[in-house]
Amino acid sequence: MYQEVVKVQPRYRVHEEEQWSTGLCECYKDMGDCCFALCCLPVFTCKVTRAAGACPCLPLLDCISCVPPASLAMRASVRERYGIKGSAWSDCLYGCCCYTLSWLQISRELKRRAASHAASSSSDRYEALASLQGAHLV
Repeated sequence: MYQEVVKVQPRYRVHEEEQWSTGLCECYKDMGDCCFALCCLPVFTCKVTRAAGACPCLPLLDCISCVPPASLAMRASVRERYGIKGSAWSDCLYGCCCYTLSWLQISRELKRRAASHAASSSSDRYEALASLQGAHLV
């Protein structure tokens, strides 16, 4: 019976945490979404939530609490999905103090990540979001 000795152990790349692809106040990078959010924020948040694959009615829960649960959940979900630096505290801060800006940042992140995934693979999961690059989520 022959046993093979592994001399070189496999190395795993440590996934470094990333930053958001755009800053919180960089709304000018997607003026269509900016105008849409300013005109009708509830519909905009529902569209972003649907594009992320969650229940589109989830943001309606934000109306019933001083701490917006849907905003926090969506921001945390996007951060976790893409390995973006942050914490529950930062999500809470942005969700409570910069509500509209936070949703706009989430929308831009989803579009950019979907476009980059669509370019690198032909996964069906990202095809719907890839078509949203450069357009608002209507």
